[in-house]
Amino acid sequence: MITNAIIRATKLPVSGPYPTLDPFLFCVYHKDEYPADESGGKMQTIFPGNGMDFDPDKPYRMYHGHHIPGFPQHPHRGFETITATMEGLIDHADSVGNAGRYGEGDVQWMTAGQGIVHGEMFPLVHATKENHLRLFQIWLNLPSAKKMVNPSFAMFWSNDVPVWTSADGKASVTVWAGDYFLDYKQQNSPPPDSWAANPNNDVAVLHVTIRPGGSLVIPRSNEDGVNRSLYLIEGHESNVKIDGKIINEKVCLTMDSTKDISIELDEQVNEEVQFLLLQGKPIDEPVVQHGPFVMNTQSEIRDAFMDYQRTKFGGWPWPQDDMVFPQDKGRFALVDGKESRPPPSSETCNEDE
Repeated sequence: MITNAIIRATKLPVSGPYPTLDPFLFCVYHKDEYPADESGGKMQTIFPGNGMDFDPDKPYRMYHGHHIPGFPQHPHRGFETITATMEGLIDHADSVGNAGRYGEGDVQWMTAGQGIVHGEMFPLVHATKENHLRLFQIWLNLPSAKKMVNPSFAMFWSNDVPVWTSADGKASVTVWAGDYFLDYKQQNSPPPDSWAANPNNDVAVLHVTIRPGGSLVIPRSNEDGVNRSLYLIEGHESNVKIDGKIINEKVCLTMDSTKDISIELDEQVNEEVQFLLLQGKPIDEPVVQHGPFVMNTQSEIRDAFMDYQRTKFGGWPWPQDDMVFPQDKGRFALVDGKESRPPPSSETCNEDE
């Protein structure tokens, strides 16, 4: 399977995290077909979870949730989370007092830094239609000099996320991060302490879609010394051609970032293909991880546990561990005490009519 631009191909797991390269630590693709709310507005599933539901053979998973699917409050230190959504809605709450409901193309970027506790719940907001959810959660490492910065939170509404579309409409790229396919569009600025904030680190997170008969060339990286991974996440049975090689399974392709990547899909297939691209210069520092903490030494991991036990990273200011907001709240972001909402053109109706 080795071709000019493809260095290595690794089959993707059926469930769980994808393989990643420095500066990324973790990448998981959530795809859950949650039903309509039948709980009378509680936004709960009819059948409770057991707190550890990750079964890939079910139409949806409860994860660590019991009545509402998702991830109740839990701590992080030493890295950033990028939550890039395609379908569905997520409720966020954290120990700093920030909160939000977002989805349908929105991107949330959170710097855990010296420590934060947050929850990510997937409430069944809609009662008259299914609550399908599709998103990526990506962990981007912080260098040692930035691991103890103050936590921060940024929300990029879907209408502010750059999307490039080919002239024939058969290929598109959603630019969640990076200076690619912008065509004079303004890219959202990563949090100031992020590894991605320095353009020399050439961090990019792209969602690529190719429809039947479409083609696309992803240009070589802007900088040298960049790690680049291309994940085929949907449509693998369409026999998409990547750098001249037909790929027919869900894989992670480690790419030579100094070369362009050509992608072609035959006109006769019935299904589009979708990819995730992650790239960036490696931080090239020791990585020591224990659960939700990522530092450079074992001693720093011990300190993280002791600090969390002592301070709870500021405590949990919300009335429940699996915090969700009213069903008719709509998409919003509460940051530093100020609430904002997406422009009306990108707002979705969360209250069933």
